[in-house]
Formats: sequence, C-alpha cells, structure tokens
Amino acid sequence: MAENKFLQTRGDRLVTRGGERVKLHGVGMGGWLNMENFIVGFPATEALNRRALREVLGPELGQYFFDRFADTFFTAADAAAIADVGFNVVRIPVHYRHLEDDATPLRLKESGLARLDMAVEACARNGLYTIIDLHVLPGWQNNEWHCDNPTHHAGFWGHPEFEDRVLNIWKTLAARYQGNPWVAGYEPMNEPGDPTGEHVARFFPRLLSTIRAVDPEHILFLKGNAYGSEFAFYTDPLPNVVFIAFDYAIAGAAGATQYPGETKGVFYDPAALEQRYLELTQQARRTNTPVWVGEFGPVYSGDDAIDEYRYRVLADQLAIYGRHDANWGIWTWKDINVQGVVHLDPTSPYMTAIQPVLAKKARLATDAWGHTDDAIRDVMAPLEQRFAAEFPSHPNPQWWLNRLVRHILLAEPLVPEYAESFRGLTREGIDEVMSSFDLASCIRRDRLIELVQAAIAADNPTARARTGSVIT
Repeated sequence: MAENKFLQTRGDRLVTRGGERVKLHGVGMGGWLNMENFIVGFPATEALNRRALREVLGPELGQYFFDRFADTFFTAADAAAIADVGFNVVRIPVHYRHLEDDATPLRLKESGLARLDMAVEACARNGLYTIIDLHVLPGWQNNEWHCDNPTHHAGFWGHPEFEDRVLNIWKTLAARYQGNPWVAGYEPMNEPGDPTGEHVARFFPRLLSTIRAVDPEHILFLKGNAYGSEFAFYTDPLPNVVFIAFDYAIAGAAGATQYPGETKGVFYDPAALEQRYLELTQQARRTNTPVWVGEFGPVYSGDDAIDEYRYRVLADQLAIYGRHDANWGIWTWKDINVQGVVHLDPTSPYMTAIQPVLAKKARLATDAWGHTDDAIRDVMAPLEQRFAAEFPSHPNPQWWLNRLVRHILLAEPLVPEYAESFRGLTREGIDEVMSSFDLASCIRRDRLIELVQAAIAADNPTARARTGSVIT
C-alpha cells in the first residue's frame, strides 16, 4: 500500500505510481536543521552564534544547547499537528554541517542523518510526504544570511572541493532514501546564486546525474539561478522534475500597511499578485511540469489592523494557487512570531532571556526580513545619498547597503550579547529554556490556519482536515 504513495510527475501534475492525482499543500520546517535569525531570534548567522555560545557556555554545554534546540523544535507531536492542520507535505531545509564537518570533509555524520531519518519517519507515520532540501552548501551557494553566509559573496562556486563534498552528500542521501515512498523528492540546492552563471551551468548537470545514478525514481525539485529567476542553464528536457517558485508578496512584507494599496511606490491588488505569480511560474508552464510554490507567506507585525491586511494578501495568494492548480508550501511552521503557523509564547523562558537582544535588533533594524529600517533612517539615508552620488550605475544599491550595514555591520556585534543571555546555564537550565520550543508551549496562529484549511478544502472538496487540534 505504501508503494502506491510514491510520487512522480505526469505532465503538469503529480501522481502516484497507481495514477492517483496528488496535490501538495505543505509547510516548511524553517529554522530547525538550518537556523535563521528571524525565525530563532539570534542576530547575524547561525555559525557565528554557535561559536559564541561555545565560548560562553563551554564546548560541552554549548553543544548541548543546540542539541536540545533541535530535540524540541521538531518532534513527533509537530508532525501530528502539521497533519492535523491538513497539510500533506513538509519541506525540510538542511544545513550541510548537520551532515558533514568542515574538519572532516567527505565523512558523513550519522547523528545528522539519524535526525533527518526521524523527521521523515515521523512525517510518514502521519501521512505526510517530505521534501529534503539542502539549504546550505559548504562555501555558501548564495550571498545571503539564510545560507549561513557571514559575508556578501557566494564562495561555493568554482571550488572543486566544495562541489565534491556536495556530490558526496547527495550520493549518501539518495542511497538512504531510495525507494522511500514518503519522500516526495529532493531539492539539491536552495536558491543558487552563481554571480557569473557559468559555474551553475557546468555543475548542475553533474549534480543531477550524480543523484540520478543512485536514485532514478524520486522527483527532483529544482530552483533557478539568481535566487530562482534564471533557468536557461537547464538546457535539456528533464524527466520527473518540478521547478520551484518562491512567491513572497511585497504587499505582505515588513513595512506594508495596506492592501489593496501602494507599497514602495507600487500598487498591489489581487490582479497584481496574480501577474507576479504568472511571472514566477513561467518555467513550469513553459516545460509543462507541475507548479510548486515552495515558499510564500506574509510577515506579521503584531498590529491587528495591519495583520488583517497581511491575511488578505495570504487569502488572495491561496486563491490564485487554487485557480492555477498549483502545489504549494507555506513558510514556515514554527518561529518566534514573525511568520510561523505556530510561534513561541512571548513569556516563555527563551523569549524572556533574549528580549533585550530582540529589542536592540529592532532598534538597529538588523533583520531586513522582519524589520523596516525606519529606526535607522538617520544612518541609512545619508549613506544611500552618498552611495547613489558616487556609484550611480550600481545594479542594486539597496541590497548592498542592507547586507553590509544591517546584516553585518550592525548585526555581528550583537552576537556576543545573544550568547551572554545564556551565561551560567546548567543542563537543567538549558532544558528549561529549550522547553519554550515544545509544541505544547507554542501559540497557534488561528487566522492563518483557517485560511490554509479553507484553501485545502477548496482544492479537495471531499477531504476533511482532522479535528481536535493537538496545538495548544
């Protein structure tokens, strides 16, 4: 029976081997096996904070801190709750450091593989598919903080050692999950960012053929270069693939205050959202392959009036996906109250401990994803003016200044302050702090869940989400 759940593509649809149509309605497990600053609350990047916690707590307790985080952030209870909402797939972003240490390249870590096994098995027991997403590559495949990059340059590209390490990881993963019907497929690389376009065109055929040589059956979920906007390097017809679109609407981003209405000088309404969706999904429609919107979702402000606008954006996006028969996965399952389907209690031990850091992050606007730069316009405005005057032909001055000033210059000095929030903790103290991430301690975002369930029901009128939610 489980074998009949194995997914494959058939034209622009996903079907089981028995020919049954499957629509994927899912959620990303962001922040778990790849920690991100706005999801977990630390400043800057994961690696910098891991190092700082080791210095403050010592090597043993520093490791215990992050082990207990991983133990509590996602459990079998989370898998059951995800299925309870009505989702049927979980995308699992994975940092390569869970699978391999830089000091021992090409030697895979059983501890990380076992944790990934746990997630796949817990999801399967609850009727959930999984997509395994290598979210962070050695050397960093793009120039952003969400691949743990402490710089503004993507160092992966053109380095044979990094390439060989990634191929080795995927050989191992493909062999491990070959034939597993509950693994919907593999996402070999999240958001490639090769600035030349030359290396990605050379490496991707090798990457895909390496996976296919071990596991020819699972679907490959593929992203375009330049964060998903360039697909020209996929020159040959590719069987059993799905091309990925991320659909983050500016109308639902930090700083947007009305919808329909104008944000950053552009008017947004349902028609504008639909036009953007059509632009983002051109590759799938051009190749007659299934549409997979792998990430989307508003940022919530905590202001009920503004957040109602954000929910309208979400509702309109879900309606667009329904009309166009798209598969989708919302971002993200759990966080500190930015985008999550569930979020930490603001009075929990973890949130209490980092509250001064969160307040300072907001004052300094260090997280461009969750904050506007309103509080530091006195810093940014003269920089922007001088930069524009000196470099009028620069292709993306706003990104450049945000990355260098907000995410590096102002964020990195905050890393020691985050680590100091936990100085003196014993194992028992760490256990208490990390209990904040237990599902039973979290708060559900009911309005979001209602909208998601309505969209799933509209796609599957004969299906019913389970009742009696295990989310408290």
